[in-house]
Amino acid sequence: MKTILYIPTLNAGKLWADVIQSIKTQLVQPDKVVIIDSGSTDGTLSHPSMKDFEIIHIDKKDFDHGGTRQMAVNRFPDADIYVFLTQDAVLANAHSLGNLIKVFDENPQIGVAYGRQLPHIGAKGLEAHARLFNYPAHSQLRGLDNRSKYGIKTASCSNSFAAYRRTAFEEASGFPSGTILGEDVIAAGRIILNGWQLAYLADAQAHHSHSYSVKEEFKRYFDIGVFHATNAWIFQNFGHAESEGFKYVKSEFSYIVKHHVTELPKAFFSTAAKWFGYKLGLAHRYLPAFWNKCFSMHKAYWK
Repeated sequence: MKTILYIPTLNAGKLWADVIQSIKTQLVQPDKVVIIDSGSTDGTLSHPSMKDFEIIHIDKKDFDHGGTRQMAVNRFPDADIYVFLTQDAVLANAHSLGNLIKVFDENPQIGVAYGRQLPHIGAKGLEAHARLFNYPAHSQLRGLDNRSKYGIKTASCSNSFAAYRRTAFEEASGFPSGTILGEDVIAAGRIILNGWQLAYLADAQAHHSHSYSVKEEFKRYFDIGVFHATNAWIFQNFGHAESEGFKYVKSEFSYIVKHHVTELPKAFFSTAAKWFGYKLGLAHRYLPAFWNKCFSMHKAYWK
């Protein structure tokens, strides 16, 4: 099966060399790598491997989470499997890409698959727990038949390391433009509703995590609230997020107490910021436009 790997970039930073090296050492190589760069000025495009990749240049102001990725697919569509990676996701071993895409050969009902995200080496407690909770050590096969079991997580997916069968992707109209985030969840949800299955693959691994400040957590969860408020169909078809949120908080505090007790104060403030940010995001339609832009991590969305 022909595979194309797409990576949006903007000043990819110190991890970029590791990301490229992790791609180069894969036992199963993509047929093409497409870089969509939004105007990097830190030497991202100066890496020697860039000569082997296709480069699409766009203006930073034109970047759109779904629209930019869809534009890249439209520009280079000739593949059976579309794979997406972010500029800070380092493939964990030489089998990562192969383990992600082989499921499409093994199971013709799989329309979308995504891999396990591990914390970056040296990640702090809150950063590590987020990955350990959301990306468990056992694989899962999700679809309409077991959405009562997985609830809102039925359509969970992350373009930090994900792959889509072209036929399923096109049936679902690909990625939407103009969404604040969550283009991967929208595509995965549509694919599932079309009767395909989603595979979460614990043996397809990448190191990818973020150490957010309390302020950044507020902004990130405000945007998640906006996403949920503007995509109510996800709740209607897969359930609500509140129960998963309570499970996450309980798990986080248990983990921090056991392993990183000095981070307990930050955990309290971070949880409060997430909750408050999320609730404001859900109610963003009733807030002044200036507030929405101030509260948001993705300010270009509000133009």
